Amino acid sequence: MIYLLVVSLLWAFSFGLVKNQLAGLDANFIAAARLLVSLVVFLPFLRIKGLPRRQTAQLLMVGAIQYGIMYVAYNYAFQYLKAYEVALFTIFTPLYVTLINDGMRRKLHWVSLVATVLAIAGTAIVKRGGIIESNILMGFLIVQISNLGFAYGQIYYKEIMNTLDAKEFNNRQVFGLLYLGGFLTAALSAAVFTPWQSFTITSNQILVLLYLGAIASGLGFFLWNVGARQVNNGALAIFNDLKIPLAVVVSLLFFGEQANVINLVLGGLIVVGALFLNEWGIKRQQQTALMSKT
Repeated sequence: MIYLLVVSLLWAFSFGLVKNQLAGLDANFIAAARLLVSLVVFLPFLRIKGLPRRQTAQLLMVGAIQYGIMYVAYNYAFQYLKAYEVALFTIFTPLYVTLINDGMRRKLHWVSLVATVLAIAGTAIVKRGGIIESNILMGFLIVQISNLGFAYGQIYYKEIMNTLDAKEFNNRQVFGLLYLGGFLTAALSAAVFTPWQSFTITSNQILVLLYLGAIASGLGFFLWNVGARQVNNGALAIFNDLKIPLAVVVSLLFFGEQANVINLVLGGLIVVGALFLNEWGIKRQQQTALMSKT
């Protein structure tokens, strides 16, 4: 769980950096550059010898969806929304995580679903009122594409890794495949849609891309997917939302954006409460299952 908390703090700064420091850069290029740096960071650890072709292809596909499609859509959203609005509209990610997971298993865990809905309600309070603005619907829909890609990748990655021998392949050894799949997807999009004839970039933007690629994306997504394998899907869904109040706080304090502080505090408390509710519910289910076996 500590991994998910650390990454949530890292990602809280990413929204403001993309919106304020990378303004003017094409969304496809940002995604491709960021993922290329992440790929370079994990390339020395990549081990594909002995990895079944099926799992290799699956990991590449997960990377293409969870990182490639997700990042292209995520970066496009900043053309329509403020940084904290992009963060707030990711409130639906945990719902997608829960629904995708339950759909794959054809069963419903009511505790995780209730906790997820509670977390969504908590984060929605932060943005209460004033959500209908010009271009807001377009930005919202683009963020949902990003959310779906990220949610699907988290669940499917866990499924793939559970089919591999943990003694033969660990997260570090295969994670480069995810970044490779994501980079190839984003690079293809950049090759087609980035206006290269008028492309310019500053030295400061290069430094920001290096930080986002190596730390926020490279280290961040690695720790996130490792942490995702250590918690139940309900807790994973809640942590998907925890970054939202954090991102709003960072946007207020460091990037000069404005939001309702009272709503922020109230919504954040509800999100934390949802996390504890989920943990309590899962433990109770486990205890009940254990008692039924004895």
